[in-house]
Amino acid sequence: MSHKPTSVLRAKENALPKQGDQQGRNAAAAIGLEQQKKYLLTKMNVQTTSENLAPSGSKNYPTVATTKNIAPTTTEHPIKRVPTGQSNKAAVVPKTQPMATSTFRAPAKKSPPSTSQAINKANPSNNNAGAVANPAAATSENTINSTDNDKQKTDTQKPKKVWTLSHFDIGRLLGRGKFGNVYLAREKESQFVVALKVLFKKQIGENNVEHQVRREIEIQSHLRHPHILRLYAYFHDDVRIYLILEYAPQGTLFNALQAQPQKRFSESQSAIYIKSLSSALIYLHERDIIHRDIKPENLLLGHKGVLKIADFGWSVHEPNSMRMTLCGTVDYLPPEMVQGKPHTKNVDLWSLGVLCYELLVGRAPFFSNNYDETYKKILKVDYKLPDHISKAAAHLISKLLVLNPQHRLPLDQIILHPWIVAHTQ
Repeated sequence: MSHKPTSVLRAKENALPKQGDQQGRNAAAAIGLEQQKKYLLTKMNVQTTSENLAPSGSKNYPTVATTKNIAPTTTEHPIKRVPTGQSNKAAVVPKTQPMATSTFRAPAKKSPPSTSQAINKANPSNNNAGAVANPAAATSENTINSTDNDKQKTDTQKPKKVWTLSHFDIGRLLGRGKFGNVYLAREKESQFVVALKVLFKKQIGENNVEHQVRREIEIQSHLRHPHILRLYAYFHDDVRIYLILEYAPQGTLFNALQAQPQKRFSESQSAIYIKSLSSALIYLHERDIIHRDIKPENLLLGHKGVLKIADFGWSVHEPNSMRMTLCGTVDYLPPEMVQGKPHTKNVDLWSLGVLCYELLVGRAPFFSNNYDETYKKILKVDYKLPDHISKAAAHLISKLLVLNPQHRLPLDQIILHPWIVAHTQ
């Protein structure tokens, strides 16, 4: 008996598959393809983690690994524009889903990033793809945040300097007042020259003007204007109150007036002073502050002769615009104060008219030998102008020295008056 060779396959195994077995074989082939896909994905994951990530400190994002041998899946895109005449069903477009192993997602488009966001963007170690951390960038971010926080704390918690008399070198006497004196002084550390106004607490208490001094400090310390004297700071001890003031080297306007050959200024110089004072009064009245004591003794001349309002002892902050106090200098009192009527900020307009007259003539318009005569002249608005006063200057004075406060020329119109414009252009 002869035997068939063992290397020869059986006819059933060599035979072509039948039609009924084709579906089973396709299923087996699909399973094998899925296993091959899983193997490739596992291999790609290892390569992406070890090779495709950006190095530490790099500004590039991690690359996304893909393969051309794997067929992409498809999904419907919901916002694809539909051509005219076609249905939505025909507009379905396949969207490729890359087989990426990194979980990094690009940030949405936003406004320019902050410092910390920019550092995170440049350092891909903040992502979840297993990248190496970047300690240098993290240290830089912490340093920046720490510096910003320290700066904010310094700005908000910086204590105010506590002044004492030992901070200053005291110089010559600049002037005397009812409640104290003013001295030239120099701050030792900065060598900054100031005027130190020294008020005696005992005299202030004996005259019951504590509220007046307090109000002067509160008002003047908040004012910032080129024609208003600055109050930088104040301090006190058991005996005195010290006001650190801006130094005006040319002294008072009253002394400058007395030093003139005929004890009066020219019209051009007077117009400059009236315009400067009007500008300062506009600033004060906009803040509901009435000065109430405009006169040459309370006006100082700074560098280059710039006029500055100084003494705010009688000033008041009055939003309601009505006051009853009789205050100021007798020659400059307005009629409403003499009559004991309520007054408004228009009292400063009357004082401006009196000052304009005195600068041009050399004396106050209602000056008399006694108070009663002065009061009578004020109530009658009885004054005379010398012949050397121009008509334009006389017109401005007549518009300010008006009995009815409501009819006095407003400050903004004073600056535009022809006499002011002609001498200050």
